[in-house]
Amino acid sequence: MAEETTYGIGGGPATRVSLSLPEGTAEAIRARADKGKFSAFITAAVERELRGRILDEYLADYEQRRGPVAEQAREQARKLFDEVFAEEAQWPSAG
Repeated sequence: MAEETTYGIGGGPATRVSLSLPEGTAEAIRARADKGKFSAFITAAVERELRGRILDEYLADYEQRRGPVAEQAREQARKLFDEVFAEEAQWPSAG
């Protein structure tokens, strides 16, 4: 039996997906994305959203185990998370 490959967010070969957007949103992207970079623009936006959600999941789990996290500590965690994972491209796997 062949093993299934798991890629981290932002990793692996490109795969084609169908995406529906309101026309106004698509036009705004076309106006702001470099020519031929529509997909890259969408990819970057989705990865930012995923990074935020992954951190939110981690903080929720931490709070469940240890109690509330102060807002200052939450902001420090976001900064550190960005530095370690986003800049180093060490994303957790999608699963």
